[in-house]
Amino acid sequence: MTFLSTDPPGNGQAVRGVPDATVARLPVYLRALGALADAGTTTCSSGELAAAAGVNSAKLRKDLSYLGSYGTRGVGYDVELLRYHIARELGQTQSWDVVIVGAGHLGSALSTYQGFGSRGINVTAVVDTDPQRIGTELAGVRVEPFTALGRVVGEHDISIAVVATPGEAAQEAADALVAAGVTSILNFAPAVLQVPEHVQVRKVDLSIELQILAYHEQRKGVADDGHTDEEVAG
Repeated sequence: MTFLSTDPPGNGQAVRGVPDATVARLPVYLRALGALADAGTTTCSSGELAAAAGVNSAKLRKDLSYLGSYGTRGVGYDVELLRYHIARELGQTQSWDVVIVGAGHLGSALSTYQGFGSRGINVTAVVDTDPQRIGTELAGVRVEPFTALGRVVGEHDISIAVVATPGEAAQEAADALVAAGVTSILNFAPAVLQVPEHVQVRKVDLSIELQILAYHEQRKGVADDGHTDEEVAG
């Protein structure tokens, strides 16, 4: 569900300065509220919402306090109202056009992902350097040449981009995006991007996430064996 609002900028907007850790949990709360709404739930307690989101109640209440006072003592939260306010805080009360740089396996998968639309994200453009990919279509979007990046960003007033290139091509892609006026980049490439301070970059490295899970699995094995860290090290 996408929430669209005609509120003018600054009219009832949530408090600024929300910590990054809280921002990272807001989409989780929004998803949990969506599940509650789909189940016919109209109001929920902080405990119920926390359980649905997989966090503790104290953390959830602290996170929501940054957005304002939307709960009622003894009643809890109005599910739809809280969904709206979290969606507004996440910028989902408007639509965002996004360009994907890289039409390979990952870029193709991202461009055809159906979950973006319901969250106000529209993959409007895809660019690539491979002549065999240029001119093809991904979910109805024609793959443009990389050299057309500045034009497509300008035509669609795009401020958010996804870098889904090989690592060696990522910095060139980032430079071109910055030059075109993009100010937010989601980077899937295995590279650290150097960008100006006004450009926000978030990195998604699936291999690192899997390594972290492998670490925890290893620790479970150590615990099951009954050995301490010192015993394993020795």
